[in-house]
Amino acid sequence: MIDLASLLEEQFGVSRAEVEKAKSYQLKYSGQLENILISMGSLSTEVLPELYAKLLDLPYLNDEDLADWVFPERCKALALGELYDRGWLPFSVESDQFCFATYAPFNKDAQEIITAHNIDFTIKIVNQDQFNLLRSKSELSDNFADSAALNSVEEARLRELAAEAPTVNLLNSLITRALRMRASDMHIEPNQGKAKVRFRIDGVLQDIDTVPTHLVLPVTTRLKILSSMDIAEKRRPQDGKIEMRIGGIDLDIRVSALPLNDGESVVMRFLRKDAINYDMKVLGISADIEQKILEDIKTTAGVVLLTGPTGSGKTTSLYTFLNRLNSPEVKIITLEDPVEYQLTGINQVQVQSDIGFDFAAGLRSIVRQDPDIIMLGEIRDKETASIAMQSALTGHLVFSTVHTNDAPSAYTRLLDLGVEEFLLNAALVSIVAQRLVRCLCPHCSVPAANTEEIVDKYRLANIATKFEISPVNVRTAVGCDLCNHTGYKGRLAMIEYLRCDDEIRHIPKDENFILKAREVNKNRGGRNLLEDGMLKVLQGSTTIEEVLRVAG
Repeated sequence: MIDLASLLEEQFGVSRAEVEKAKSYQLKYSGQLENILISMGSLSTEVLPELYAKLLDLPYLNDEDLADWVFPERCKALALGELYDRGWLPFSVESDQFCFATYAPFNKDAQEIITAHNIDFTIKIVNQDQFNLLRSKSELSDNFADSAALNSVEEARLRELAAEAPTVNLLNSLITRALRMRASDMHIEPNQGKAKVRFRIDGVLQDIDTVPTHLVLPVTTRLKILSSMDIAEKRRPQDGKIEMRIGGIDLDIRVSALPLNDGESVVMRFLRKDAINYDMKVLGISADIEQKILEDIKTTAGVVLLTGPTGSGKTTSLYTFLNRLNSPEVKIITLEDPVEYQLTGINQVQVQSDIGFDFAAGLRSIVRQDPDIIMLGEIRDKETASIAMQSALTGHLVFSTVHTNDAPSAYTRLLDLGVEEFLLNAALVSIVAQRLVRCLCPHCSVPAANTEEIVDKYRLANIATKFEISPVNVRTAVGCDLCNHTGYKGRLAMIEYLRCDDEIRHIPKDENFILKAREVNKNRGGRNLLEDGMLKVLQGSTTIEEVLRVAG
C-alpha cells in the first residue's frame, strides 16, 4: 500500500511541515491523519474519495458506471439505513460476493455490519455526489431533508447527525480557518446540493471551500442548535448568537439563517474583542480631519453624525470617539441594536423591539438617567431624530448614524424623516461620511510602474500640491503568504468631513442644498470621499483600484 504521507505531499499539495504537524497531533491524541489535516484546514474533504482510491488501490467509479445502475434485489435484507448513515451502499452482487460503493472505506461500523451478515465483499470508491445518486436510485431517501415540518423521530435524527464527529470537525475547522484568515463573516450558501463557503476578509468575499452534500444539513442544524434556533423551522428567517472561546480568544458569533429556494443560507459574523483597536490613528483618519473631529467631540452639547452604508465602520468610529471621552467625570450611555462590543466604564443598552423597547422608547428612558454623552446606534424615524436633536439642545452630546451616501445628504435624510429645519440648524455640530478601503500589505506592495500615468489620468497632481505630498508614493498590490495572496491586509477609513457652522446653517435646506454645501466645503479646504481616497493613494496606503471600487 502506498504511504499516506508521501501521497498527500506528492499528489494533494500538503506540505511536509503540515504532515509532520498532523502526525505529531496523531501521536498524542490518535485519529486518522487525513481527518486531522482537514481539521487543520490543510486538506479539503472533496479530495478524500480520490485519496482513498489511490491509497488503497481501489477502483474509482466514474459517472458512466452509474448511468444504468439498478439496485441489486439481493441486498434488501441488509441493514441499509445503518450502512447509508456510515457512507456505504450495496452496488452489485456477483455469485456470492457483494460489492459496496463508499466514500468512507475506513468506517469500521459499516464493515462490522457487513461482516455480521457473513458475506464476502469488495469495495469501490465514489464521491459524495455519486453516492447521493446511488442512494436516490435505491430509494433510500431521508424524507426529513425536504420536509417542511419534522416529527420527533426525524428531529432526534437531525440532532444526532449534528453531533457526529464529521459535522463537528468540519464546522470547527471552518471557524478556525476564518479566524486565522481575519474574516469578519462566514457565509454557508446552498449551491446545487452542496454548500459554498465564503469568508469576508477586509470587506471582500472570497470563495474558501465547499461543504459536501451529506454534511450540508448536519452543519446547518448544528449551527442552529448552538445559536438556540428552532431546527424544525425552515420557512422563515431566524437569528441567534453563539458564545465560545477558541485559542484563548473570547468570541461572539451572530448567526443568521435565511430560507432560499435551494435550502438555507447561514451567515456568521465574528465579533472579536482582540481585533478592535479604538484609536483614530488605526482608523486611518488623516491628521487634519482628526484634529477637527477632536474639537467637535470635546463640545458639551450637540449632535455628531456618522453616515455611510452597512459595514462602513461607523460603529467602530463611534466607539473610538466614546473611548476618547470615557472618564470617571462623565456618564456615557449607548443605545444599540445589537450591542456588539462591551466597552469598560460605559453603560450600554440593547434595543428590544419585540417588547416595544425601540430606539425612541430607549432614548426617552436614557435622558432620565442624567447622562453627559449619549450614543444612538442609528436614527431610523422622526421620533428618534427629534428626541436626539432636543437632547442636544438640553445639554447632551449625542453621537449617532444615518444611512446616506455623503455628508450633506444627512440633512436631506433627516428632513425627509420629518425633523424641523430649525432643530437641525440648532443641534448639528458636524457630519462625518465614511467608507472603508483595504490597506496595501506592508510586506509585499511595490511602487506602481505606471505612477505617472495614474497621476495624469486621475489628476492627482492637484491633490498632491494641495496637501504638500512630495514625492508621491503610488504603490500596487502583489500578494504574499501574510496577506493570503490578496495584496491587502487590514482596512482604513476614507472620510468626508462637514462642519455644520453658520455658513452651512444659513444655506436654505431646499433641493439645491446638497450642491451648495459641497461647494462651501470645497472652498474652505474640505474634500469629498473620493478625494480623501486619492490622498491615501498618493501616500501609498491603498491603491487606485480600491478607491474606485468603494467610492468611484
